[in-house]
Amino acid sequence: MTLRPSDRTDTAAPFTWQELAPARASLRLAVVTETYPPEINGVASTLARFVGGLVERGHTVRLLRPRQPGDAPTASAAGSAGDAPELLFRGLAIPNYPNLRMGLPARRALTTHWMRHRPDLVHIATEGPLGWSALQAALRLRIPVSSDFRTNFDAYSAHYRLGWLRSPIGAYLRRFHNRTAVTMVPTREIQDRLARAGFLRLAVVGRGVDTRLFDPARRSEALRRQWGVAPGAPVVLHVGRLAAEKNLAMLGDAFAAMRRRQPDARLVLVGDGPARTALAARFPEAIFAGMRSGEDLAAHYASADVFLFPSLTETFGNVTLEAMASGLAVVAYDCAAAGCHLTHEQTGLLASPDEPARLLELACALATDPARIERLGRAARQSALGIGWDRRIGEFESILLQTAATHPAG
Repeated sequence: MTLRPSDRTDTAAPFTWQELAPARASLRLAVVTETYPPEINGVASTLARFVGGLVERGHTVRLLRPRQPGDAPTASAAGSAGDAPELLFRGLAIPNYPNLRMGLPARRALTTHWMRHRPDLVHIATEGPLGWSALQAALRLRIPVSSDFRTNFDAYSAHYRLGWLRSPIGAYLRRFHNRTAVTMVPTREIQDRLARAGFLRLAVVGRGVDTRLFDPARRSEALRRQWGVAPGAPVVLHVGRLAAEKNLAMLGDAFAAMRRRQPDARLVLVGDGPARTALAARFPEAIFAGMRSGEDLAAHYASADVFLFPSLTETFGNVTLEAMASGLAVVAYDCAAAGCHLTHEQTGLLASPDEPARLLELACALATDPARIERLGRAARQSALGIGWDRRIGEFESILLQTAATHPAG
């Protein structure tokens, strides 16, 4: 699998992909990540989109990741032949998320492999132990490195009574990314915030959505009957990890307010996580659909009416675009993907992060207004049709090509 970049690295000033120009036709790229499909999360799914798009454009990509439980015993291990499309490393299950793996340090193995099979560029998607090892090995071998900032790990600490770790985690992330030639972020908002925090060489690469997969036409009346939805009642959907950092207390408060206005409203939660037990105790009649993917996930989106997404810790939030493409009325805070792609009262409803209770009011107002739900959902779908993946992959490719060209291997 392979790619193209474009980048400038002279100052701390943020820059955008439009300033960059492709330098050569193809790359031999090593992509290092601690999550990848079939694991289900936003990092895994969007990275797979970028990797697939680069391969289609003629680049050669080798994926380096932790071994997952479903991997065949014969799958390529670190140190195997250089033409393997994937190299697998040892990993550990992440506490509370047994289906996700964390890579273990592997600097020596990476150094040995890249001495034998040297890539033009190393792209690091996650900042865990495997990502840190890859950074050290690539710098030692003088291979240019690019990186992604995909998760607000520092912001998560406050939701686990570890607020005192926010500063050390932020310092680690800054040190990590400032040792790379370029760090790609999903929004201008994140770019500006990180620049103020001392991060250097930042470039915005947005996200796209598959509007053929996520389509209102996948709406299923059979699925709604399975959920026990009364005729004309709204289905309120949330898709994502069921965890404290997703602001699920506000999700519960907003739905409770909607149900006071419309007792037949149904809550459907797609995803899993450590907060599921508490949510089930508060809303025993809610539908917990678990992890979903592909056409099954798309049908769950399209069969709902309102997408309620109260998270304030997203770097982007791909689920917002998926909900828009599925024709749902989105209620979210004015940040991340919602802040980039929704216009208040036209394509969705946005609450200021500085007025958290406003989200509850906006959701409540939709409970008995099906015409407004339909209007917002229709406009959201129309807007999503212009947010394709091809342009985003082109931005990513351009930055990678220029990075390899302006930071040639030693």
